[in-house]
Amino acid sequence: MQPTKPGATAPTLFDQEEDEKSPEMKAKRGRKAAGSAPSAGPSKDAPPAADERAPAPKAREPEATAGEDRARRATAQEMAQKQREISVSEFFTKNRHLLGFDSPLKALLTAVKEAVDNSLDACEEAGIVPEITVELTKTGEDRYRMAVEDNGPGIVPEQIGKVFGKLLYGSKFHKLSQTRGQQGIGISAAGMYGQLTTGLPVRIVSRTGKKQPAHEYQLSIDTLRNKPDIHESKTMDEWHQEHGTRVEIEMEARYQRGDKSVDMYLKETAIANPHLTLHYKDPTVGTEGGAQVVTYERATKHLPPEAVEIKPHPHGVELGRLIGMLKETESRTLSSFLQEEFVRVGPKVVDDICTRAKVSTKARPTQIAREEASALHTAIQSAKIMAPPTNCLSPIGEELILAGLKKEIEADFYCATTRPAAVYRGNPFQIEAGIAFGKPGGVGLELTEEGRIQKRKNVVVTEDLVGAADEPVRVLRFANRVPLLYQQGGCAVTRAVLETNWKNYGLAQPKGGLPIGACAIFVHIASVWVPFTSESKEAIANYEEIVVEIQLALRECGRRLGQYVRKGKRLQSEFNKRSYIEKYIPHIGIALQEILDLSDPERDQTVKTLDDVLQKSRKV
Repeated sequence: MQPTKPGATAPTLFDQEEDEKSPEMKAKRGRKAAGSAPSAGPSKDAPPAADERAPAPKAREPEATAGEDRARRATAQEMAQKQREISVSEFFTKNRHLLGFDSPLKALLTAVKEAVDNSLDACEEAGIVPEITVELTKTGEDRYRMAVEDNGPGIVPEQIGKVFGKLLYGSKFHKLSQTRGQQGIGISAAGMYGQLTTGLPVRIVSRTGKKQPAHEYQLSIDTLRNKPDIHESKTMDEWHQEHGTRVEIEMEARYQRGDKSVDMYLKETAIANPHLTLHYKDPTVGTEGGAQVVTYERATKHLPPEAVEIKPHPHGVELGRLIGMLKETESRTLSSFLQEEFVRVGPKVVDDICTRAKVSTKARPTQIAREEASALHTAIQSAKIMAPPTNCLSPIGEELILAGLKKEIEADFYCATTRPAAVYRGNPFQIEAGIAFGKPGGVGLELTEEGRIQKRKNVVVTEDLVGAADEPVRVLRFANRVPLLYQQGGCAVTRAVLETNWKNYGLAQPKGGLPIGACAIFVHIASVWVPFTSESKEAIANYEEIVVEIQLALRECGRRLGQYVRKGKRLQSEFNKRSYIEKYIPHIGIALQEILDLSDPERDQTVKTLDDVLQKSRKV
């Protein structure tokens, strides 16, 4: 018997008997017996051979054998035959919600937005002061025809099919300058949605000049091949526009007024584009109780400053893109490559970068290995390079922001500011902010030059843009002059507004919420590449550089608002005090008349003098 280890429990007799009965012990005794028995045949007392023992119970059979399972599944060759290329049109047909066509109500707004944005871009690029007409016509139950017409430069016939019938086709994707459109998807996606929901083609009329004929096209999109399918094209001898484009799309849609409607989008577009004249005919025009055609007149005839195209900034280029540029460049040396393909790179910067990366300035870009490209990228990020130029941006400007706000919002107080240009990921951007503050349905106070406090007359604030004094403020978000109406909660603008302490500026603000007050907050970002959160371009990504700049602009406007609010409170307090005193001035005049035996004219003159002293002696 083996001695037990310290701390171990000694085996009992019962444990020994159980061990002897175990299968392992029985097998061990069988092996010993077989080894000691003679080779002449097995003994009667020997345990039976393995093949003579009782058969073991069979395992449960699977429902299908491996062969049957393989027969049901596809082979690699069969799977390879099923694989095919997916066109971008086919992808967005099944995922139209990514482009903003996820509901009939939103689809109508998105289609109008894409058409108006294209018209504004075309007019500004051609140097034409824009005049746009938007018409919505109800054609059936939950069916509307959208028509947008502009006075732009028009489209040459050879390009009409590609512009309206091919996704990811345009001139702005690789262009580093401020534009409304970026991806070349919008208007063709609107036509694709109309084709998908009604089966009808898109109608386009375009004319490039007074002496040129107008061309009419009816086309749809071949989604399997992502190319236009032209049903009809003809020349029109007469068209009322000397130059311009008209697009008509009939689609399944729903029209409804409100904060996220076509009406609100067009009103905000008129604010951010004061050089635009916009005519709007909604579906209720001409019906009983319907509205009249709305015209938003321009506040200025001057176009925004032209945005100049720039080259990419080195700090905004990632390693993979740098490797691709090295392979595609026509430059013969690394020095010429860095100076010709990027902005703000001169000979001194090239020497600094190449010294850090330990690469020759005369090396051929196409022969640079991946390790050298990685070292070059690291050196670029650590080098001191001047910020990109800002002539690629076209901000609205403080004066025109105020003009746009005053044109569409009647309020008591206005202010605006434009921040200096900043950079995120090598892309320049500028933030602009404005505030319109008023009292809907009420009157404010103003201080005259004579020092009198009086109530303003006919102060009417637009209810849909500025709410009541006990409602949250309205946040008007814009990106490259385009209103953003959806996904407000996930936008960097909303985050910046929420994180600003508006109590310092005279507005009540619940914890974690928007400030309370009769106020509209205007925020605009101008950039060569706006970082939208999705293809539908409805919210701006939360880059810290962008959020910080928005907060700085809001604080600057907030300080001016705070001065006005505090002055208003002082005026209100002084107005109340003067009102109390004014009640007793006539009685004082009567008392003086009785004491000094004054005539009625002398009494009235005394009362007037006392009133003048009251107004002028108490300064606000």
